[in-house]
Amino acid sequence: MSRDVRTGQDEGLSISLVLGSGGARGYAHIGVIEELQAQGLAIRSIAGSSMGALVGGIYAAGKLDVYRDWVRPLQRYDVLRLLDLTLSGGGFIKGDRIIGVLRELIGDTDIEELPIPYTAVAVDLDAQREVWFSRGPLFDAIRASIAIPTVFRPYRHQGRLLVDGGLLNPLPVLPTLRDLTDATIAVDVNAPAEPQGPIMAPAERAVPELPPADPPQGGAAPGLRRRLAELVGSLVDKRAQPPVPAEPGTLELIARSLDVVQGTITRLKLAAQPPDLLITVPRNACTFYEFHRADELIEIGRQRAREALAQWHRAAPR
Repeated sequence: MSRDVRTGQDEGLSISLVLGSGGARGYAHIGVIEELQAQGLAIRSIAGSSMGALVGGIYAAGKLDVYRDWVRPLQRYDVLRLLDLTLSGGGFIKGDRIIGVLRELIGDTDIEELPIPYTAVAVDLDAQREVWFSRGPLFDAIRASIAIPTVFRPYRHQGRLLVDGGLLNPLPVLPTLRDLTDATIAVDVNAPAEPQGPIMAPAERAVPELPPADPPQGGAAPGLRRRLAELVGSLVDKRAQPPVPAEPGTLELIARSLDVVQGTITRLKLAAQPPDLLITVPRNACTFYEFHRADELIEIGRQRAREALAQWHRAAPR
């Protein structure tokens, strides 16, 4: 048993929660958290990489319901409007616009002011090692942790060039080993694909108009902005295209390559530092860029958590 520091009331089993990277599949973390709470488990600390760091940080700030209500109605074009495209700086997307929107929704806060311990994992490209954010501005930690290489610009922080934490540690169990909790629960949203395949809904729209991109230094090359718009837009509407074998596009190749790398690293990390309970979401639940499918993915997370907890409780010694 533990006591909730925010309400002063006794709660059930205390847990350390580890939330993994996986792009849009990270929406499933919302459903997992809601199911854990519904079953009376007390989340006493959180560690996360990439989308796991984002959802975990917002939960730790007490604003998960605000974030959930904001993402659920997002459609494809709403997502595209959040992308501040750029042709320079090491990534297609600057990331300032989405972080600005999240700051307005959630509010600025420092990690050490959060009611529960929180760690976001990023990667220092120059030092080639993990960086753990456990103090300082929350959105500095989130922005660094979500900087998917070549998709988002790397984040410069205190002289270091930082990118997505999933590059080296997609499921960061290690930061929770110091916690004095009853159990550690990890959520892997990059688990092996399952036979039923991804949950797909029909797409109807062709490539929509995108927000303006920053020109490259020295002036914009003719047609370069349009090609970038088509590149990103075609990913969002990929399901509208006939399901025939084809060579993957640039961003799709990046996404699939990251899935392979992160899946392999996750298996190695789990073998070395297994949690008490692992909740999995298959990588073919959606692609990493389908951020307009929050409702489906939240429900998948809820269902997966319910199933895993039921098996865990049955296996627990009496």
